[in-house]
Amino acid sequence: MAMLTDIATLEEKYIELCKKHGTVPNTSILSAFFEAEDKKSRNQRCVMNLLVDRVMYEDFHPLFELCNEINASEVEEIDLSVRSSCSLEDQYVLSLIRSVNQKLGRVDVHDCFGTSFWRDVFSQGLSCQVLNVRSLHFRKLNIAGEFAQLHTLVLDSNRVTGFGEGCFSCMPNLTCLSMCDTVVSDLWTASAALLKLPSLEELRFQIWVCCSESSTQSSDENMSDESKKSRIEEDFSSVFQQMDPEEDDLESLNAEVCMREKVSKGNILDETNDVGLKYISTKASPICSKKHYRIYMINSLPKLKMLDSLAIRKSDRDRAAETYSENFEHLPYRRKNMESVVRVLEKRETRSSRWKSRSSYTRSLCAARMGSSAWPLLHSIPFGRFGDESRSLSPRQFEYHPLDPSLMVYGTLDGEVVVLNHESGKILRYIPSHGAQSSILGLCWLKTYPSMVIAGSANGSLKLYDIQKASTTLNTTTSHTTSGSVTFDEFDQLTSVHVNSTDKLFLASGYSKDVALYDIGSGTRLQVFANMHQEHINVVKFSNHSPSLFATSSFDKDVKLWDLRQDPSQPCYTASSTKGNVMVCFSPDDRYLLASAVDNEVRQLLTVDGRLHLNFDIVPTGSSMNYTRSYYMNGNDYIISGSCDESMVRVCCAQTGRRLRDVSLEFGLQGNGSEFSMMFVQSLRGDPFREFNMSVLATYTRPSSVSEIVKVH
Repeated sequence: MAMLTDIATLEEKYIELCKKHGTVPNTSILSAFFEAEDKKSRNQRCVMNLLVDRVMYEDFHPLFELCNEINASEVEEIDLSVRSSCSLEDQYVLSLIRSVNQKLGRVDVHDCFGTSFWRDVFSQGLSCQVLNVRSLHFRKLNIAGEFAQLHTLVLDSNRVTGFGEGCFSCMPNLTCLSMCDTVVSDLWTASAALLKLPSLEELRFQIWVCCSESSTQSSDENMSDESKKSRIEEDFSSVFQQMDPEEDDLESLNAEVCMREKVSKGNILDETNDVGLKYISTKASPICSKKHYRIYMINSLPKLKMLDSLAIRKSDRDRAAETYSENFEHLPYRRKNMESVVRVLEKRETRSSRWKSRSSYTRSLCAARMGSSAWPLLHSIPFGRFGDESRSLSPRQFEYHPLDPSLMVYGTLDGEVVVLNHESGKILRYIPSHGAQSSILGLCWLKTYPSMVIAGSANGSLKLYDIQKASTTLNTTTSHTTSGSVTFDEFDQLTSVHVNSTDKLFLASGYSKDVALYDIGSGTRLQVFANMHQEHINVVKFSNHSPSLFATSSFDKDVKLWDLRQDPSQPCYTASSTKGNVMVCFSPDDRYLLASAVDNEVRQLLTVDGRLHLNFDIVPTGSSMNYTRSYYMNGNDYIISGSCDESMVRVCCAQTGRRLRDVSLEFGLQGNGSEFSMMFVQSLRGDPFREFNMSVLATYTRPSSVSEIVKVH
């Protein structure tokens, strides 16, 4: 067996290398030798701690050559730290880290390096056991390189918002992960990424600390790290032992979440026997504020033993499984077992499984596709591509075509109407604005006349266009397009239009308490229904099958159902919300009304009498400007809901209210200049022809970015 080089000999070798390269030995490196020798004399692990930020260019070559000698020495581990700005260029630091190889222990760095440095590290991997990275400015984390020896990863105080699909795929031995004080917020993609860590036992997105630290600080200083950890675990365990719910007390199922939410705000918790006076959550990432956060993580990560420094007990797992099944859908259409898309297709082709109906097969295929990845595919529709022409068109409203799966119409902020093939991104027809430019806020296709579309502008303009007669170029005159249009009497400050099921009538509403009824055939306004609400009416919608029934939603907190066959001064019924209603729509079969009020108050009502059928219980943000809009998707099966202050679309089961998925829109898209800009939901629609497909009218935080329509698969 070869003899290992002792530390004294190693130090002499370093001094010789310095003479060889004509440089003076670095004092911090000499100090590292001294500390390692001292640890050896006290029978401790022989660890060298090198401060890379104190290594200058003249020190690099002697140290680099020394690392080859260290691998055959009695030094058991080398820890590398970068505490401040480093004078070495990125490639030198990376070469130094990799030269240590298998004896690399802890790497502690902050983001003083360029993007290429981190891309190399995350794609190629490191042989270290502990990696602590601070102040990282990557928004989307994608650590896909090989980290075979890594058992602890600390990513606290970084601007990471989420994970790429390949993240954590090569960390077989990672047992501890800390991501406190990050911007991670999505339960679904976070848990999907963490499931790739087969050995993960401890996870932190926040830190629980004692409020009365001053009284225990002196005693803590005299305790070993293991004793401190044992005491903390014991204290936190006792917190939740006091909160074990009775089997018949459903409200206490969420006691952990309530405690976390209240304590994080510094509130005293009388119901937990003074616990609020002792513990407080600090450095919490946004994901911790998600409803049922702890429940979701415990249920999704079956091997996890500790979450946020709190031990996970069997009673926690039992409660998590029960609460999860009440509030979430693991797979759509209540499918319990995940199948691959290939397997579902094989069953269909070989007829090995008798599908009860066509819809049963479609649902199984949807479940397989949804279960295959937690990361939806997002891409923007490329506006302005109109032959060889290129123009900036800013969408403000859009609608899918009711019969042609490839068509979509959108209106712009400048009052233009554009018909495009949303699959190819090619613009097919263009109608310029008429008169003063004003945003298109209302659009509605006619079903029996599929080339006709009604467009309403904010200035009150109402027109019926025949898209077959519209221009095929962007450079067109107003006279060219008016030959295929019908102009109706204006409705001042218009916000919405909607056509009835027979394509004979349409309604218009706006920043008033009135609704106007128009006859499409004659091009005349038939009637104005005055004072239908106490405040302005945001949206008016006809039912999908009855040509006389329509619903209105208003900021007066009321949703009302009306029948043109009855006295228009009296609604069929009124259903009230706690906040102003932003919109309302009928389910495709007209059984339900979906009402969306400010700040995520989304409720499903029975159309027949307005009784509450479901409250989707989406957590509010506390903002009075968080306008929420919701629509149906996959027929009557699911609803999608988004708000203008949030970069998230929620997908919920329309029959049970359980959450299927949150679709995060926070990464932006390539090619539009918004890669690092969060997008927010201005409007959204479910694709009427494709299961679990939708489009979102998105705006961005970056002032230079324009709104765009994003397709989500």
